[in-house]
Amino acid sequence: MKKIEAIIRLSRFEAIRDALAEIDVKFFTLSEVKGFGLQRGEQLTYRGSVYDADYIARLQLDLLAPIDMVDPIIEAITSAGRTGNVGDGKISVFDIERVVRIRTGEENESAI
Repeated sequence: MKKIEAIIRLSRFEAIRDALAEIDVKFFTLSEVKGFGLQRGEQLTYRGSVYDADYIARLQLDLLAPIDMVDPIIEAITSAGRTGNVGDGKISVFDIERVVRIRTGEENESAI
């Protein structure tokens, strides 16, 4: 099993969610994150005033998947999330040793 972490643009979330649903991904965790990269900070408007932020607001998707689903998940995220501009995000893949569903005690692939 693998864990896939994807940092994506807020504006591309719905397209990515829909692309994942099309390949039968039923669950992922979503977190609001802030970072700093090549894109630098963004200008934010609050109550009519413009502020320069030292960070970039993004979303992080965390998914657990069997090995045979990793490539389709990465393809779905990249194709739906790509704008062609700096700041489209990053995807990381990690090995997972064990997963346990707390409610039932199911383990590994049956737990995801």
